[in-house]
Amino acid sequence: MPLINMPDFAGAILEEFSARSTVRVDTPVIQPAEPFLDMAGEDLRRRIFMTENERGESLCLRPEFTIPVCLRHIETATGTPKRYAYLGEVFRQRRDGANEFYQAGIEDLGDAGIAAADARAIGDAYSILARLLPSRKLTVTLGDQAVFEAVVKALGLPAGWQKRLIQAFGNADQIEQLLKRLGSPNPVEGLNPMVSDLLASGDDAALVAHIDETMQATGYSTNASRSPVEIARRLKEKQELAQTRLDGAALILLREFLSLELPLPDASSALAGFADAAGLKLGAAISRFDERVAALANAGPDLAGITYRAAFGRPLDYYTGLVFEVAVKDHPAVLAGGGRFDRLLTLLGAESRIPAVGFSLWLDRIEAEGKRS
Repeated sequence: MPLINMPDFAGAILEEFSARSTVRVDTPVIQPAEPFLDMAGEDLRRRIFMTENERGESLCLRPEFTIPVCLRHIETATGTPKRYAYLGEVFRQRRDGANEFYQAGIEDLGDAGIAAADARAIGDAYSILARLLPSRKLTVTLGDQAVFEAVVKALGLPAGWQKRLIQAFGNADQIEQLLKRLGSPNPVEGLNPMVSDLLASGDDAALVAHIDETMQATGYSTNASRSPVEIARRLKEKQELAQTRLDGAALILLREFLSLELPLPDASSALAGFADAAGLKLGAAISRFDERVAALANAGPDLAGITYRAAFGRPLDYYTGLVFEVAVKDHPAVLAGGGRFDRLLTLLGAESRIPAVGFSLWLDRIEAEGKRS
């Protein structure tokens, strides 16, 4: 039996889902923890309620629905395109509000029309909230991880740095720390002098041999989860990251990009202007961005009420492109949020790539907003 009451407007949400040709699904409250620990991101990982079964396998209370819905889709070998809807309880530690609360949402799997599917997700979230809160002025904040990735790659950073920056997308403090390190690189500390010399020499075979000898001598090799070759590769990557320095002009460009914040109708020209002035080739990413803006023109929300923020992301590692949130104007509570997660189903075990986009509604926040005078 639920520990909290289902909001009165839950029926209206289900009506909206039905009108959008979705299939309602439910997933077990007890979930395998590994997919969330591997793919959900640090912010969610530290909020999960963990437990174990009698075999010592890690389990958790369902912290969100996207991963469970995708796992169910894979397990049932259902074809695509498919639109799933859900409404149920999730469990995670929160700074504000109860640790058990209701979420509802739609996961749109397999639609190859990326721009149209993105626009539909934003439009559906906006329209449902407009029905539930008819007297409130809604605002949408939109970001695009794919554009950020294109900028980072165009700057020519090593792959390791690209990965770090992309993983930090949306976390302003973490991005700032990484930019400071790029501006003032520091040597790797705590390395054995012999290892440091071998890294400096570039003699990979000698480095691997030294690591192997050390592991054998200490008895570490019998319990090691990584081979000498893997350890050597990680050390080289760590050194490369520590020694990489982004020149002042490139750092200024990256900071300039991250500072972009403007109404969506002006965003395409601003991105094109930035790319031209910086001499960066962002054509493909900007073209996809433009296609989404065009599709949004017919999706419901007033484009002038949508803000594009280049630095805006959401704290889940599986997003790959569009990210967005919907709130009431001048109120900080996020009522709906979502984005695109094209890599997630493959990582979860799907045999082929399945494009995917979706959103969640926070029912307790919507209820609180409805009661506010």
